[in-house]
Amino acid sequence: MKYLYKIICALIIAIVLFSGLSYPGPSSSLDARIADFLVTQNTKDVLVYFTVRNCFTKKIEEAVLAGIPTSFTFLIEMYRERPIWNSTLSSLEIRHTIKYDNVRNTFYVSYSEQGGVPVEFRDLESAKRAMADLNGVPIASLSAIKKEIPYVIKAKAKLAKVRMPLKMEYVFFFVSLWDFETDWFKQGFIYK
Repeated sequence: MKYLYKIICALIIAIVLFSGLSYPGPSSSLDARIADFLVTQNTKDVLVYFTVRNCFTKKIEEAVLAGIPTSFTFLIEMYRERPIWNSTLSSLEIRHTIKYDNVRNTFYVSYSEQGGVPVEFRDLESAKRAMADLNGVPIASLSAIKKEIPYVIKAKAKLAKVRMPLKMEYVFFFVSLWDFETDWFKQGFIYK
């Protein structure tokens, strides 16, 4: 009996260890990354542009096509780098959400930075590009920053946790396996 107990404990430990190793963490399942990062200014604001590459896996696409609303969250910060502590000037959290209407065969992408009004797309590729791009988001007012002072703008993107209606999250337990989060991307900026 004691021998059987040891075998069962060893099997349980092996299964737990194996299952922990076989499911990669959020960022290792795919190499989502921020690319084409551009910081510029217009007459009033500092603007940020970038895109997220490799953010749609096959599982995410399948979930979208099954009608599960999926959201990407973009975090953007602008701060002045100092020797002792960094002084944060601005911090934004932006959300893009995609929903598929299989009756109309239409994808709707809503942008929090534009008031959440959905934009219609007829194909998945166009909707995916719209989800992954940030175009001209104002991060700070030019009146709030000083000329010739170096600032740092950093950004990251992540798949927001999927919230299923009622008890469906127990059926779709696999959704946590397609989480992703990029590393922080940093770029300097000097207002001239």
